[in-house]
Amino acid sequence: METRKVQVTGGSTYTVSLPKEWATDNGVEAGSTVEFYPEDGALLLTPKRESAHQEGELDVSNLTGTQLTRAVMTMYVSGFDIIRLTADRVTTEQRRAIREATQNLVGVEVLSETTDSVVIQDLLDSAELSIVNAVDRMRLIAESMLEDAVTALVENDDDIAADVIQRDDDVDRLFLVVSRIFRATLRSPTAAESLGVTREDCFDYHSSARQLERVADHAVKVSQLAQKLDDVPEDVADALVALYEDADRVIRTSMDALDAEDADRATELGHTARQAVREIDEHTRKIDDRLRDLDPVEAQSLGLIVDSLSRCADYGGNIAETALQKAAPRP
Repeated sequence: METRKVQVTGGSTYTVSLPKEWATDNGVEAGSTVEFYPEDGALLLTPKRESAHQEGELDVSNLTGTQLTRAVMTMYVSGFDIIRLTADRVTTEQRRAIREATQNLVGVEVLSETTDSVVIQDLLDSAELSIVNAVDRMRLIAESMLEDAVTALVENDDDIAADVIQRDDDVDRLFLVVSRIFRATLRSPTAAESLGVTREDCFDYHSSARQLERVADHAVKVSQLAQKLDDVPEDVADALVALYEDADRVIRTSMDALDAEDADRATELGHTARQAVREIDEHTRKIDDRLRDLDPVEAQSLGLIVDSLSRCADYGGNIAETALQKAAPRP
């Protein structure tokens, strides 16, 4: 940390010098333009960028399959708008992995291909993306997935279960969008200003999006188990539906708390959701007791479903905790 004294120039203008090492490292010199952003009592300074588009290059010579797909997704989340993937010769297998990666990203398409490179570009305007809308969309999909997963279980409907499994890709794509936006706000105050959301709130939405992604993952798990099970005993099915309804209520209440603009309302909803999680724990134990009378193999699968529904309630409780922190007074 360095300190500088504020000077007065011309009797009315406050000035402060910039550390030379920082200026040199960031290409700031006499005549350069810098940008200032006020944020909760602080004043952030950043060099003015000539171009809003960030370009990155990655040598993929030694990457194939999942590793290559993951590398492309990582560069996307890191904030690159144009990604150039190079190798002495890009193989057919590598091109297939790159295309798979672009299909799992929102707004990304292959811009050009040559024998030694593939260039992909994000065609969405980051300034038009809303982290709040993306998280709300994740909420709608995750909630519907969990509902349909339980329906597939109690109605023994493999088609519904298969549809739930497919929808998980939509949640994953949206989570990558949320992660990309969040990381952009960490790098640049410009991104936070264009969103109209503080960086602290962006952190809260990103954290909650992670919980929703996990809810969707457990909806997939319930659907996969539903495909393997035959008809579930009626009393157990009724108990599982009731458990789902309790878990769903926690998730909805928690997300309402996160979205609430009034701090008192957000706090009330957050505490309601947290209390409901504790009550669900007792509900879960009662269902486990019922499963002891069933065939061991069936009981094990149903026990895993009970665990997934209970975990979904816990994830909702985590969102409620985030909502309470978001609504709390800030120093």
